[in-house]
Amino acid sequence: MARSVVIVGGGTAGWMTASYLKATFGDKLAVTLVESKNVPTIGVGEASFSTIRHFFSYLGLAETDWMPECHATYKLGIRYDNWRAEGHHFYHPFERPRIVEGVSLADWWLHKRPSDDYDQDCSVIAALCDAKRSPRQLEGSLLELDAVEHEAEHASRSTMAEQNTQFPYAYQFDATLLAKLLTRYGTDRGVRHVLDDVVHAEVDERGDVTHVRTKESGDLAGDLFIDCTGFRGMLLNKRLEVPFLSYQDSLPNDSAVALRVPMEMSDQGMGPYTRSTAQDAGWIWTIPLSDRIGTGYVYASAYCTPDEAERTLRSFVGPGSEDLTANHIKMRIGRSENSWVNNVVAIGLSSGFVEPLESTGIFFIQNGIEQLVKHFPGGRDDHQLRRSYNRQVANVMDGVREFLVLHYIAAKRNNNAYWQDAKARTVPDALAERIEQWKVKLPDADTVFPYYHGFEPYSYTAMILGLGGLDVRPRPGLALMDDTAASKELRQVRDQAASLVERLPSHWDYLAHVTKLKGKRS
Repeated sequence: MARSVVIVGGGTAGWMTASYLKATFGDKLAVTLVESKNVPTIGVGEASFSTIRHFFSYLGLAETDWMPECHATYKLGIRYDNWRAEGHHFYHPFERPRIVEGVSLADWWLHKRPSDDYDQDCSVIAALCDAKRSPRQLEGSLLELDAVEHEAEHASRSTMAEQNTQFPYAYQFDATLLAKLLTRYGTDRGVRHVLDDVVHAEVDERGDVTHVRTKESGDLAGDLFIDCTGFRGMLLNKRLEVPFLSYQDSLPNDSAVALRVPMEMSDQGMGPYTRSTAQDAGWIWTIPLSDRIGTGYVYASAYCTPDEAERTLRSFVGPGSEDLTANHIKMRIGRSENSWVNNVVAIGLSSGFVEPLESTGIFFIQNGIEQLVKHFPGGRDDHQLRRSYNRQVANVMDGVREFLVLHYIAAKRNNNAYWQDAKARTVPDALAERIEQWKVKLPDADTVFPYYHGFEPYSYTAMILGLGGLDVRPRPGLALMDDTAASKELRQVRDQAASLVERLPSHWDYLAHVTKLKGKRS
């Protein structure tokens, strides 16, 4: 049984791991985290999945405990600008389509086509995003969708696998501030924090790491070592020489440049969503935090130089951007062949990464941590635990890869070589077959990537119908069915959206209210 863990690397991945392990095992597991004072974190604004709430609930942290401190905001979905055509936008919301007469409302919409906007016709959240509304009333009650509030109250100590209903929002936050908060959380609960540089990892004859050597603090020994060293993969890839499997053949975006843009959010209002704006060689993210906007251009270096990317981003931000410091990032796109080898587990960027188009970075970290707890080594038959862990982590990343590839294939934008090439690249056989099925029958549980990867069929549908580049046709059988109930449901979606827009406070007003409450209690 592993009794001691050494985490190499801090940042979001390291401190999420340390905190979660302490919340799970308490004093029965010794946890040491060693991080360098000289290696900066990427430090951008982070967006997340709705499943991130399970992480905070597991740690016993309410929204008021951490959101104000991390300048966090709500995220009801992702807004895609200019992916179909200049000036067009649509949402990928955290909202499943309703079922009418045993058929998804998405299928009915495709049959009836009440407008060109699937998201507005079939989703309440799209209207809330346009109106910049909060998902909660000032007294804290949640908007009425899918009776999810009951589940939220009982989410403590649950994991992503237990999320049965679709919770209507995720979070956006300052990743550096979250790491600082979790540092305090972890050390208060017994995590040994070592600020030092790791210079070597000693490996025994079986290939296990016995200890890591630091510059000033001597050797740090443990039973299990967790590699949170980012794209360097110091333990897994460099010391154990585990191969890295690139996704570049299908996802060529390998670079980013980011800016932190100070902004008085109360003046301009705040959309409760992450934004992705298509560009000539990739796309620009916009993440609103309570004190600033995090923005960055994700691009393919084969189509754009770093200087060109920075100029494009500064032009996008507008006046005042010339005084901001740009952070250039080279991304390693793909995954390690195995994320757990011998007694080393890679979590975070050292395990794998894809461009953050669907905010999967934190999701990958959370999944890796939860699966580690579920597969925690016991000393006997650990090879079977490792095998199961590696299969699950690989499936998650491979599934996300498929979903992201679909974005580029299904996008109607086709105005230059970058976007034209995106549709001409080799597509994995399984995905190519799935796309042909989706053209005549929208995605369902039987036709999407068959293993858990964080995205449900409705997400595929939202992207296909929003991006507009695939020739999809309605189910023929719907022409023989009575559409009265479907027409009524479509009207009810619009009516409910209008009612909620009228009743809910603005996103900014709710967050300002929560911050005031936090200040009164502190």
